Amino acid sequence: ARLQFAAELPSATVGGGPAWYKAPGSSSTDIGFGLPMIVSYEADIFLKNHDKTKSSKKLYENSKFDERAAYISIASAVGTTYFNIVNLDKSIELQTDIVALRKKIYEIMQLSNKEGLTSTADTVKANKSYVQSETDLIEMKKQRDVLLNQLSVLIGESPENGKELQRTSLDSINYDNVIPEYISSEVITQRPDYLKAENSVEKAGIDVRVAKKEFLPTINILGGGIFNAGDLGSLFTTKNMLLGLAGGLMLPIFTGGQKVANLRLKKATYERILQNYYKTNLTAIQEVNDALVKVRMDKEKVEQTLKQSNLERADFKFTEMKYNEGTISLLDLIQQKENLLYIDRLVAQNKVEFMIDYIGLYKATGSKL
Repeated sequence: ARLQFAAELPSATVGGGPAWYKAPGSSSTDIGFGLPMIVSYEADIFLKNHDKTKSSKKLYENSKFDERAAYISIASAVGTTYFNIVNLDKSIELQTDIVALRKKIYEIMQLSNKEGLTSTADTVKANKSYVQSETDLIEMKKQRDVLLNQLSVLIGESPENGKELQRTSLDSINYDNVIPEYISSEVITQRPDYLKAENSVEKAGIDVRVAKKEFLPTINILGGGIFNAGDLGSLFTTKNMLLGLAGGLMLPIFTGGQKVANLRLKKATYERILQNYYKTNLTAIQEVNDALVKVRMDKEKVEQTLKQSNLERADFKFTEMKYNEGTISLLDLIQQKENLLYIDRLVAQNKVEFMIDYIGLYKATGSKL
């Protein structure tokens, strides 16, 4: 913008140095000192250069909108990655307990098989389940390490320090965020992509106006002056000074269709950018509505999963009572405990999905939630 603004100002050039000259009517040559100065200015009476400056400012404003969009995206990515890591911490904790239970089940099945109470096929299935649970645990740890590396990069830490990043437990996170009943469509006017699209339309309109003004004449003003003397002491005297001022009006008559083609191009660009603005508007409204629906539905899903978890815990207490009374086997108790752990994993997953969707709502509203 500053570079273009310079075109609205006069330009001045000055030089200096010794000169060898021959005066009219003289047969001899002399050596003197000269100081030429030239000043030029394009009179911007049609504000063409001023409009070009405004167009350049719009480009700068678009870069600021891109910067803000990048900040929002990075903040959302950090939050999403962090919550996924916390979820994996909880899942790994529960999966470790599941592996221990699967191992216990396999050991019980082995003893039962030796006593002829369980078939070899059932024992093999128990072993397969135990091995699969260990494989799932390894996969979870791998995913967590990958996400820790991603989080380290996002926050500017070395990936080597990823495993040392401090984080809270999922159980201690308050996920009871306030969900708005509705979000006004005006919220999209604060999104950086909407602001950039709107600003781009304004810039395209200015570019069309500039293309039209290219057909108008330009008025150039040129001023010059020179100081010339045989010695430096008398250089800046009026008798050794020569000044001049001139102006001219230039009107393009034939440019091979360049200006007409440029005007058509700018108009076509304006229409394309205008359609992109309409598309951005509709997309922004859709993203806000979609994010709000996801948050509401996931909140309900979390509540239902918690009810299911409470019922499963109550059922497990009855199972423990039956086991203590000797009416069911240890294997039945362990299997019921495994079901409870799976429900706990589902609760953790749904809680994190809700929090990530809330981040999505924050991003969709341009951080103006």
